[in-house]
Order: sequence, then structure tokens, then C-alpha cells
Amino acid sequence: MRGKALKNSGRPLDQNSLQELALRYVSRYATTRHKLKSYLFRKLRERDWSEDRPADVEAIVERFVELGYIDDALFAKNRAVALINRGYGKRRVTQALYQAGIQEGDDQQALDLSDAKKWEAARTYARKKSIGPFAQEQADQDKCRKQLQAFLRAGHGFDIASRFVFAKPGEDVEVEI
Repeated sequence: MRGKALKNSGRPLDQNSLQELALRYVSRYATTRHKLKSYLFRKLRERDWSEDRPADVEAIVERFVELGYIDDALFAKNRAVALINRGYGKRRVTQALYQAGIQEGDDQQALDLSDAKKWEAARTYARKKSIGPFAQEQADQDKCRKQLQAFLRAGHGFDIASRFVFAKPGEDVEVEI
């Protein structure tokens, strides 16, 4: 397989081969408009272009959106669900969506979901990291500071993070409404 990939990398692309690459990419990976464009432009840099007219990457991407192969809003929602289930907060979700090239508007449902599930995400994070109510023993001040910083890096707000970090082992952290 590796030899074949290297062999193919020498052939310049045309519109059909570029479309085939795009189709193979979207059939293999959940992707966004931005990621597909980046992939196709990278392939054009690697393999050159054989036609007189310029490559129409934008047309390929828009056609795939029309066909339903790419749905940025659905991608954003799925990415948000995955991150929330791993215990990450809204800021971390927002960061991941930005890195995936999700445009404003396509991210709204994902961000709303992230807001709605902020307590579940924080509880999951605390449980996975044995923080606060899930710890074996009360943490000292230095350890609490480090746990609070970790909570904040995971994308949670200070209010939620501090409630979990400063909770005693076994204590039930109540959801704030």
C-alpha cells in the first residue's frame, strides 16, 4: 500500500481525479467544508495540476454539501457530544469546532447542547480525574489549585470547577439551575 501511494503521488491531478480523491476522503472520514478544502489544496500542492483551467475545489466542496456528504452542523453536534461525554466543557468544545473550521451558525446547536450538559460534563470530568466528590481523600491546597487549573483547561467555567474541586469526598454536588 505504501509503495502505491508513493507511486501515485507523482501523477498530476485533473478535475476528475481531484473529485475522486474528495469522494474517497468523505467516505472515509467525518469531515467539514474546511477540512475537505484543506485536504484537496494539500493534494494539489503535492501532485500539481494538469489542466489549463484552475482547479475548482470550491465547486467540489459545494456539490458534496448539496449531496449531503458534508454537513457542518451535524459534524459540530457530533463533535460536541463526543467531547461532552469525555468531560470537556463549552470552551473546549468551542475551540474544537473552531479548529475544525465550523462557521458561526453551524455551531449553534452544538454550543446549546454544551450549555445544557455542562453539569454532566463537569461530573464526568471530576469522576474520571478523581476530583472532589470522587476523590479518596480531601486534597490539600496545592492539589486543589492544580485540579482547578485542570478543570479550567478542560473548558469548564470557574464556578462549576470550584464547586467540584472544593467538594469533600463523597459529597453530592448539586446542579445549579
